[in-house]
Amino acid sequence: MNRRARVLAALATLAAACVTLTACVIPGATADRLPAPDRAPVIAGIAADLLPYYGQQLDWTACEGADEGSYYCTTVTAPLDWSAPDAGELELAVIVRIGDSGESTASLLTNPGGPGASGYDLVADSAVFAVGEKLAEAYDVVGFDPRGVGRSTAVTCLDTDGMDAYLFDIPADPRGSDGWTDELTQRNEEFAAACEAGSHGILPFITTVNAAHDMDLLRAVLGDDELTYLGYSYGTFLGATYAQLFPDRVGRLVLDGAIDPSVSGLEVGTTQAIGFESALRAYMADCLTDRECPFRGTVDDAMADLGTLLASVDRTPLRNDDGRMLGADSLMTGIVAALYSQDSWTYLTQALGQALSGDPEFAFFLADFYYNRSESGYDDNSTEAFRAYNCMDYPAETDAAAEDAADALIAEKAPTIAPYWTGVDACEVWPYPPTGTRGEIAAEGAAPIVVVGTTNDPATPYEWSVSLAEQLASGVLVTREGEGHTGFNKGSDCVDDAVETYLLEGTVPTDGLVCR
Repeated sequence: MNRRARVLAALATLAAACVTLTACVIPGATADRLPAPDRAPVIAGIAADLLPYYGQQLDWTACEGADEGSYYCTTVTAPLDWSAPDAGELELAVIVRIGDSGESTASLLTNPGGPGASGYDLVADSAVFAVGEKLAEAYDVVGFDPRGVGRSTAVTCLDTDGMDAYLFDIPADPRGSDGWTDELTQRNEEFAAACEAGSHGILPFITTVNAAHDMDLLRAVLGDDELTYLGYSYGTFLGATYAQLFPDRVGRLVLDGAIDPSVSGLEVGTTQAIGFESALRAYMADCLTDRECPFRGTVDDAMADLGTLLASVDRTPLRNDDGRMLGADSLMTGIVAALYSQDSWTYLTQALGQALSGDPEFAFFLADFYYNRSESGYDDNSTEAFRAYNCMDYPAETDAAAEDAADALIAEKAPTIAPYWTGVDACEVWPYPPTGTRGEIAAEGAAPIVVVGTTNDPATPYEWSVSLAEQLASGVLVTREGEGHTGFNKGSDCVDDAVETYLLEGTVPTDGLVCR
């Protein structure tokens, strides 16, 4: 059995305030000022077989539902396979929020992470939340759904009932038994088969390399000679991959909450487990200062009591009003969801307090938040897209000794999380073998690339940001000392000033800058 530690979605927007805006196209609407009216597609140096894509003219239409500026929507046609441009096409959904200056300006592309999170929704919900007020004023802020995601040509797998069963049903046999393994393997096979059947042949092309090529296409059709980009979490891997492929087209790139491209999937999962255990201990230390905290004693005492709670619901799951059963895996998902941001710690206290009293409702609220599940079903396909990207991007794990060592390290460094972290590798039964490789990215010749890391970031641990900044030939590291996932626009004036000054003025921060 492959026991690869699970890789969690790295979603920079997970703990965002819930702003619901519908970015729907108004039929027949005419924009007063369309994006980049004076800039033609940039096609210099583009191969002849790619000119039909790079030279396409965009049909912008006003979008409805945004109250803080002018939003316009379009779709961009991209090759299904960038290594064989005549093998088919797919569509990329794009939204732009015009800068407050009202003048034609450069584009700032952004990606919220995942892989699988919607950049379209990020910008549609709030461009100011996505990039901050100063950048939203100066730039045309561009959000897009990468291939396979959301409104773009999407990975499609199961309906709501099927996803509920896949994510929340509890195996009949005890954790770690042969029957437990067999049942989870069968579920993964059924999920993979549904993705293959519902996704119309796109699965082998849902890769970060292809998505980086798509991003260069967006740069060109938006009329920009160079890419200006703010990528969060997985978006840092997308941005670093872009820089490796197109170093001469790198403008001002900021990569916040970095993924280390050189580490394996096994190492990613292992490091994340340790990171979330550290974040959980920080939460517990804070919780114990509050009278509402359901735990008492020292942090070690509280962690032990939480371990007892997890073991209890693993043995005897709690029934929710909608019929779902809260076992240890779903409770752990809810815990992880709340640890992405210190602002969510109060919700975690409420969820754990209720669970200790036998009520799973708020724990399911957090787990549903993680999976973007609402009363009407799943609001997007982020879970399916996340699986598709990771199964294609990460080479298969074949070293049993390395897996055993990873299990031992997680048990030592993350004892509360460890029993519910490793398990059956869903990518073993994916319909296509992975094409991605893991290795350092130098992006020789690129302009300065600013990497932002947060010291107790559980989803993308700080050492990954340090490593990526060191790998990049032009990497510059900015450190935020603190809790939570990502560092920009999270309350640190020092970080915000460094990022904004670079993106607005081109002034490179001091390498090694430390902010609080």
